[in-house]
Amino acid sequence: MSNRLYDLGRQKFLEGSIHWLTDNIQCVLVDLDDYSPDFLTDEFLSAIPVGAIIATSGNFSGKDSTFGVANASNVLLNTVTGHEFEAIVIYKWVTNAADSPLIGFIDTATGLPTTPSGGDQLIIWDTGVNKIFKL
Repeated sequence: MSNRLYDLGRQKFLEGSIHWLTDNIQCVLVDLDDYSPDFLTDEFLSAIPVGAIIATSGNFSGKDSTFGVANASNVLLNTVTGHEFEAIVIYKWVTNAADSPLIGFIDTATGLPTTPSGGDQLIIWDTGVNKIFKL
């Protein structure tokens, strides 16, 4: 696969129901042996089976959206254990997985795949022109 945005997440940006700067944006580390993304129909975090989620971040900080490019401070996930993960999925956290819209999928990045060792996992976002993603 390759890094991309979920189609329904893109729609939510255009309709104003996802606000990068003010919403609670988080990510999960995902085992692709247990999750096959459907970028056309997967809409909410609940589309990802619980068993595929290796770890969940807190809310992103330091978010920026200059020129339609999404950026944020690097993300630290503490004490990550479990199966190898091959992807990072970004979403807007609302109140539960069934109402938290999926935004982006990253499976092509330095350090992926990774097998957790029980230590902290640092996600360092790309510093290139597209940062995390570009609308």
